[in-house]
Amino acid sequence: MKTTPSTSLIAKLWTLSERGIRGLNALQPAAQLAARWYVASVFFQSGMTKLHDWDTTLALFMDEYQVPLLNATIAAYAGAAAEIILPVLLVLGIGGRFAAAGMFILNAVAVASLSMIAPAALQQHLFWGSLLAALLLWGPGRWSVDRFTAPWLRAHVLGEREAAGRYTGAASPSTHAP
Repeated sequence: MKTTPSTSLIAKLWTLSERGIRGLNALQPAAQLAARWYVASVFFQSGMTKLHDWDTTLALFMDEYQVPLLNATIAAYAGAAAEIILPVLLVLGIGGRFAAAGMFILNAVAVASLSMIAPAALQQHLFWGSLLAALLLWGPGRWSVDRFTAPWLRAHVLGEREAAGRYTGAASPSTHAP
């Protein structure tokens, strides 16, 4: 096949785009950590605010928030506990998907329990929900405790032998000669 100037240009652009993609891929752990940190800080601050003014928190849950299926006092305790514990887990990447799922549900309940929500507040909740959904789907990333503990847990709790090789960097047992 004869190379023309247009195919040569396409090849150069293709090579440049592959380098760009590798560069973007290298930024993924930092982006995942930033997303975890940002959304966790929002929820953690909300939980701390609830704790600092507990009487107001209880009054809000009794009068303004209409949490489905839960007594207002139980909902206040559960919400405050979740807003303090889950963000810490998310930032560290300990049970990262579990923490993201819990915070996603907490965010959805917060939106559903308010009878009137300002459009700007709704946009914030949608943004937080989208970050949490991404973390739930793709996990907390390489810069997380989960990355190091999950293979070990799979190997030692579930007995998956290949997971142990991925964890230690050793070859899997199936690649060894008999």
